[in-house]
Amino acid sequence: MKEQNIVIIGAGASGMFAAITAAKNNAKVILLEHTDKIGKKLLATGNGRCNLTNLSQSPNDYRSENQGFPSYIINQFDETKTLEAFREIGIYTKDKNGYVYPYSEQASSVLALLKSELERLNIEIRYEAEVKGIVKKGKQFQVNLKKEAIFCDSVIIAAGSMAAPKTGSDGSGYELAKSLGHHIIKPLPALVQLRCSGNYFKSLAGIRCEAKLSLSIDGQITASDRGELQLTDYGISGIPTFQISRYAIRALDKGREVTVLTDFMPDLSEEELNEFIQKQIKHTQDKQIEELLIGLFNKKLVPVLLKQAGISEKATYRSLKEKECNALIELIKSFPVKVTAFNTFEQAQVCSGGVDTREVSKDTLESLKMPGIYFAGEILDVDGICGGYNLQWAWSSGYVAGYCASRSKN
Repeated sequence: MKEQNIVIIGAGASGMFAAITAAKNNAKVILLEHTDKIGKKLLATGNGRCNLTNLSQSPNDYRSENQGFPSYIINQFDETKTLEAFREIGIYTKDKNGYVYPYSEQASSVLALLKSELERLNIEIRYEAEVKGIVKKGKQFQVNLKKEAIFCDSVIIAAGSMAAPKTGSDGSGYELAKSLGHHIIKPLPALVQLRCSGNYFKSLAGIRCEAKLSLSIDGQITASDRGELQLTDYGISGIPTFQISRYAIRALDKGREVTVLTDFMPDLSEEELNEFIQKQIKHTQDKQIEELLIGLFNKKLVPVLLKQAGISEKATYRSLKEKECNALIELIKSFPVKVTAFNTFEQAQVCSGGVDTREVSKDTLESLKMPGIYFAGEILDVDGICGGYNLQWAWSSGYVAGYCASRSKN
């Protein structure tokens, strides 16, 4: 088999990993990056600590319009193989309840060692290389840049999505994919904050609390997650918000009604919460109901809960009517807020949508529209939940695309 000449478009996590994999399989690789630095987005992952992967993997951790697709790729290069590959280049890792980080807890150290491996393998990197188009020329491809053309046997498009554009993700890869005949599922922000209606949010800004969020779309619960909820002056944030945001945003984009129901005491059932309140009422009937809630919630949340339940802040346990008590319990366990909008690509960690995976081989990531073209990373319609899953998708898809392109007989 002759040596493959491969051009990889995009030097993010998946592009770098594809380049390393292909070069290890004796391919000659040119890595094109349209900014002045490689791996910019990698530096921001895990709040700068780089959550490399997660030891708990299931199909439900990855989302796509073609739901079964991600698992085919993850299974070819799973978290175990990922950790072996990083150990080989000098990255020792630590496990924090399944969340895996470099021992240094610095994304910069991961990037430094990936760069070192690119250099060791003599991979040519071209910076500020803006790809204008890709044209099939006989058995080869012509990759057109601003001032030159590169001929190659295969092309891997790993140009990222539109999330975090400051790191270089500008969506240009979508246009390349479209020019090659691919359908693009509308890219929308994911793992991002949600904007909600309610004039009380400004008074709640800064609150962090354990909560369970349930997402209702047109009255039907479609997703839920539990964790640290962050309340902002415009709505909700924090990990559980990010985890359900994909579904909320895609529903909003279709004009559907989206509501988030917040359980502020997920450790107690309604019956247990009612029992607790009734015991307090019997214990000190002349106490103000406000005092009971201050023992349970952030003091900024208390007046909002009482007002929404139609209870005076100065009401005593003795004066609390059964109807009011039931209304309060219902609000604590299922506080409804209408989602009206979402934060932009600038704040989003990833995108949902992208190149339709039904047009890509589930075994090789090769285009079914244009053989010899491969895809890797966020450009595909695959997004993971928080916790190292999006980086695992980058490593897995980068590996599969790099390996298969290097073994291609095109």
